[in-house]
Amino acid sequence: MNQSRFAALFEDEDDIFAGTPKSRYWDIAGQLSDDLIEDEFDGVVERLAVLESIISKTHEYEALDDMVKRYAMENYEEIEALKKSVYMELAGQLIYRMND
Repeated sequence: MNQSRFAALFEDEDDIFAGTPKSRYWDIAGQLSDDLIEDEFDGVVERLAVLESIISKTHEYEALDDMVKRYAMENYEEIEALKKSVYMELAGQLIYRMND
């Protein structure tokens, strides 16, 4: 299993930061303007669209949803660790943009 980029932050989810990476992200997002949140969400959707486009070059587009669900089930622990890392990355981006 690949180590997440922020593995040290997840050794104890009840640590100094309190909460999960998901809850930390939404706590930060709740402090920002709607325009900034919409812009960041658009970036996430763009990333998803690019990834789908890349995968659709070698797999049938109609089968992507089933393929993603199956992969997530078969690799649950890896995906959960990666989700934590992605939430922390996105939270970092929000914090960076707070001062724009």
